Amino acid sequence: MLIVLRVHLPSEIPVVGCEITPYVLLRRPDNSISNEDVSESNPMHGYFVRYKWYRNQSDRKVTVCSVHPTEQATLQCLGCVQYKIPISKSYHCTAKCLSDAWQHHRMLHDQAKDGTNKNGTEKNSGSGSTSGIGQSPGAKRGAIAMHPTPVTDKSGEIWFEVGCSKTYTPTAEDIGHILKFECVAIDAEKRIPVGNANTVLTSRVIPAPCPPPRRMIPVNDVLGQFDYNSQTASSGTFSVLSYNILADTCAINEHYNYCPSWALSWPYRKQNLLREIIGYHADILCLQEVQSDHFDEFFAPELDKHGYQALYKKRTSEIYNGNPNAVDGCATFFRRDKFSHVKKYEVEFNKAAQSLIDALVPAGQKKVAASRLIKDNVALIVVLEAKFSAPGKRQLLCVANTHVHVHQDHHDVKLWQVHTVVKGLEKIAASADIPMLVCGDLNSVPGSAAHTLLAMGKVDQLHPDLAVDPFGILRPLSKLNHQLPLVSAYSSFARMAGINHGLEQQRWRMDPATNEPLFTCCTRDTTGTHDYIFYTADSLMVETLLELLDEESLRKDTALPSAEWSSDHIALLAEFRCKVSWFKT
Repeated sequence: MLIVLRVHLPSEIPVVGCEITPYVLLRRPDNSISNEDVSESNPMHGYFVRYKWYRNQSDRKVTVCSVHPTEQATLQCLGCVQYKIPISKSYHCTAKCLSDAWQHHRMLHDQAKDGTNKNGTEKNSGSGSTSGIGQSPGAKRGAIAMHPTPVTDKSGEIWFEVGCSKTYTPTAEDIGHILKFECVAIDAEKRIPVGNANTVLTSRVIPAPCPPPRRMIPVNDVLGQFDYNSQTASSGTFSVLSYNILADTCAINEHYNYCPSWALSWPYRKQNLLREIIGYHADILCLQEVQSDHFDEFFAPELDKHGYQALYKKRTSEIYNGNPNAVDGCATFFRRDKFSHVKKYEVEFNKAAQSLIDALVPAGQKKVAASRLIKDNVALIVVLEAKFSAPGKRQLLCVANTHVHVHQDHHDVKLWQVHTVVKGLEKIAASADIPMLVCGDLNSVPGSAAHTLLAMGKVDQLHPDLAVDPFGILRPLSKLNHQLPLVSAYSSFARMAGINHGLEQQRWRMDPATNEPLFTCCTRDTTGTHDYIFYTADSLMVETLLELLDEESLRKDTALPSAEWSSDHIALLAEFRCKVSWFKT
């Protein structure tokens, strides 16, 4: 006989749009214990498991805050009602909550009035009046889709069936209600339950928290203007996103105990990340810390629906002893309507490190050297051809996506890995005059040797990061240079000529000493800039940049990840305009 031994949910708090997959432990007819499903279409020894989901209709529906979804709402913004903004976004738990969120909440009004998308330009605000929840137009929520047969349990609670599979994705109609999951073994021949049904209740369903919209800020690129003349008119624009999305294997409560457990779960984070990434409408996506199973099962198929082709390079796993499917890597996506794939280069730093160890390190030190240098990091370099080329011309673009070693004291390893990528790009540049982008998480702060090599084209031999090089991988120091005209895209905020809308605010979020953002990674323990988009300034110039976040934007905890932002890094997005000199016959 088939017996359901145990049932539990991955999170007590269900979120709209986030699939719930219960854990169900079964004792099979052969007495083995398993959590594998036994479906009606594939019964075992005449038994299968039936699943049902119910929504409680007899409880008092609770309206929840749009900013703090675990809190009950007490205020409603009438401006949202006036502009027909989704009703769930109009509720707030306190007047202070609305006041604190007003800068970003106001954008919802402007976008609703103007019909702009999430990244539309901010204007002066509309109404900010509020009403008590008792005055809210509840009828505007829409009627709940009623199932034909309600079920009343022994305590008199009324439940309506909303799902009949093992998994369930809450909808807007579930907000404020409790859900019940029920599973029971069924005799396939008699079609009757065997034993008692196992049930588990959720907390009240909450809406998916909505992160504040981030605007694109126009940039007057001084470097681009310098090269711009009647002979080099500009043509063709495209946008590039770089984002470390925080692998699920790294998103553990011990590291991020300030983030609600439901917001740290992968079923929630994957949907929130996808919404954010799609909302930027970038032409090229460079993602880091993408687990191989998540790439195959989620990001590649989901982004394919939105017109993206996917390329992936998994980290090597010489030092990894866990689940091989959970190894992360770099994923590059590009819009099929704007680019086509020409060539892919995979850089495995382990192979290059092993060659160095074999050539430079004495036999007695090779094991210690391998421990320091073999770090499984990779880079993915992709050559694309633009589909917006001038007639009779060919327009290529090289995009490097990398995630550099994390250990804060291993400056030699970080610099060597960045140097390896740059030298690979120089070889590509020598064979074809092609504009280049270097994107990724360098795990190196502005002014470090790794950052300086990219930004300045060389590293001073007296740089403090060069002091520790136990195995001589950086020698001779004279090799630490390159000829690529690389410039950090976000340094444009510091170089802007004149004042435009939002510029002054962005300058406050930049470090004047390095011309880089104050942070791209912000946890409760660490805040700093690790992420960059570099471009070759002789062939590309920056048009617009995605605004940076500040601590106010991170709201209550001033730390990432959070319910709104599902990574400990922020996304960087730059729109580039290419110059006619890029076009090739």
